[in-house]
Amino acid sequence: MQTLDEILKSRRDTRHFTSDEVPDAVIQKALQAGHWAPSVGLTDATKYYLIKSDEIKKAVKELFLDYDTKAANQTDSEQQREDYKALKLEAIEEAPLGLVICYDRSVLNNFTIGTVGSNEAIKFSSVCAAQNIWLSLTEQGYSMGWISILNYYQFKQLLGLPEHIEPLGYFCVGKPATDYDNQPMLQQLNWKQKSEVPFVEEILVPVTYPESLQETKLTHTESRSIKDALQHKIANKTKPLGSLGILEKLAQQIGELFKTLEPKIIQPNIVVFAADHGIAVHGVSAYPQDVTRQMVTNFLEGGAAINVFCKQNSIRLSIVDAGVNYDFPPNANLISTKIAKGTQSFLHGPAMSASELSLCFAKGAAAVDAIAKTTSNCIGFGEMGIGNTSTASVLMSIITKIPLEDCVGLGTGVSDAKLIQKQKILQSAVDNYSGSQELDEKLAYFGGFEIMQMASGMLAAYENDMLILVDGFICSVAFLIAHQKNPKIIKNAIFCHCSAEQAHVKLLDFLEVQAVLQLGLRLGEGTGCAIVFPIIQSAVAFLNEMASFESAGVNNK
Repeated sequence: MQTLDEILKSRRDTRHFTSDEVPDAVIQKALQAGHWAPSVGLTDATKYYLIKSDEIKKAVKELFLDYDTKAANQTDSEQQREDYKALKLEAIEEAPLGLVICYDRSVLNNFTIGTVGSNEAIKFSSVCAAQNIWLSLTEQGYSMGWISILNYYQFKQLLGLPEHIEPLGYFCVGKPATDYDNQPMLQQLNWKQKSEVPFVEEILVPVTYPESLQETKLTHTESRSIKDALQHKIANKTKPLGSLGILEKLAQQIGELFKTLEPKIIQPNIVVFAADHGIAVHGVSAYPQDVTRQMVTNFLEGGAAINVFCKQNSIRLSIVDAGVNYDFPPNANLISTKIAKGTQSFLHGPAMSASELSLCFAKGAAAVDAIAKTTSNCIGFGEMGIGNTSTASVLMSIITKIPLEDCVGLGTGVSDAKLIQKQKILQSAVDNYSGSQELDEKLAYFGGFEIMQMASGMLAAYENDMLILVDGFICSVAFLIAHQKNPKIIKNAIFCHCSAEQAHVKLLDFLEVQAVLQLGLRLGEGTGCAIVFPIIQSAVAFLNEMASFESAGVNNK
């Protein structure tokens, strides 16, 4: 009988197997060991699927080969590429048994102990199960190899797994053909040496973020001469005065902002900030919280409405993870400004701490500053986050003093009955607040990570003299917060549309602004910004290219 330490030291990520079959008793014992692993909230969310079919193994191997080629092309040098290609990284077809270890995300549709800080805890439980299985197989004289070089979407499709079942990867199981000289294979082949001891460090002092990170400058000068010159130029175009309606107002605004009679929109960029909200656990939305993660993945894969409209209008799209309750792959094409994996519920306590609010203002500004450095002078703001209409409604009410019932709408399509329940929950949350009347304390108590980062990003856009496109209700609430910090920001902003949320028109009236479009939109994502962009281009085009009465020889009397 081996000791536990001996089993731990001898466990290998195995790529070489004999052809010996794996007895049912061996795999059942190993899977039982996996079942004994820690399971957050006793969810039993880990699922196992056995693969013996040669046809399935061959299909999985093809998925591996496709991604293995991509991995080889990402190496740092030709020599490293050749070294990588020489490695044996799988035994999908050789191993007598395939095992797919998965976790079931649907358990999150109900309250689950241990997932408030991170719903990825269910994934961690499944990883614990995988380790138990590995150790049990090792003790029995067998082994396992973990294959993760796969397109997981195609992998799930191949296996017919439902959307809520997430695989950790494909595991090859069998009797090992080698012990790799009692060391990890990659170390044996001199790819990389594993450190002898683990990294350990004691953290002694908490990190704090100075209040100065939230400060914004209030210094901008207006040029009366450029304003008058633009008015004269617009008035003398070959058209009746005012006949281009809101296009004339947009042209005037954009020319004044860029301080030129011939403004140009350069590298327009729409930024979608995404985060989860603790208040969502109380049923204020028609959709489960996991939809936030699903939609961010959809953005990254190019399948959402905002992707379509940005592509249509040649607008760059940036996705920001401000606090989604999910760990996206480190190579995902998104900007990570994650504060935490969602806010806390503000029904009985604050959504975030003061330091988290400060961090929101720092990170939101930094994200927009980076975009401004690309020479972009036009930025649109969008959002995604299940439960964020509830957050936005409360923030609007406490800032504008408009009654809460006038600020709460259907959000993501809740029923009338659920709307009443939503109003009661949010009213209870507001009634429970006993903090000060300071704006920042209220923002921390009721705020959302993506809303605060948008507000900060808008202030940064103002500092960078960028044209700010404001999407619907939630983005307008973010603008409301930015406006409270610096009222001068109003001259940079275009309010793209008036949404179907009942509170949006009240908020626009409060800000004394007019939306460009009224299309009954309530999707979010920054879609209103993308749809209105051709109109903004039309305003710039007529200002720059339309003839004047004088140049065209047309009588203006």
